Amino acid sequence: MKIIFAQGNPDDKYASTRHNVGFYFIDELAKKYQVEFTKKPKFHGDIAEITKDGEKILLVKPTTFYNETGQSARLLIDFYKLNPAEDFLVIHDDLALPFGTIRTRKKGSDAGNNGIKSLNAHLGVQYPRIRIGIYNDERDQIDDANFVLSKFKKSETETLQKTILPKVDELITTFISGNHVADSHTLQEKN
Repeated sequence: MKIIFAQGNPDDKYASTRHNVGFYFIDELAKKYQVEFTKKPKFHGDIAEITKDGEKILLVKPTTFYNETGQSARLLIDFYKLNPAEDFLVIHDDLALPFGTIRTRKKGSDAGNNGIKSLNAHLGVQYPRIRIGIYNDERDQIDDANFVLSKFKKSETETLQKTILPKVDELITTFISGNHVADSHTLQEKN
């Protein structure tokens, strides 16, 4: 069994914001497999289930706010008796990476990301991640909180759909197939 865990905020007003890029990718994965999310209060999450090559995979959007997602992750890991380093993949935004950058890591510090700080506090630092760069020049004109809660520009949304989504999908497929997500990065087209 595997868990693909997206970072984001649950309220509709946060949909399509930079901070919810993890939710964007997991929603696209649910569409691909034609599954619906179900509220699971016991796990503080909305969960959809897929089966691929005989393996059960949970797609999880925590219903806690971004900075408290470790609570949901811990409940899931304990209930299903999973190893975070092998069975748990996180997709999240990264303010330090330029938009169009995808970076994978097998473990690591939070680097100032409060959602990852929560996950690290509840799980330790050894679990794979897909980090999606969200930085652009507008970031230099507003503070972090307002920037991450701003919506993507139309051209960025198109790049997410056409260029970044296929790469993230490949990384998720690699993880689901049981292969490790190695530390790496891929630069994508710039807007």
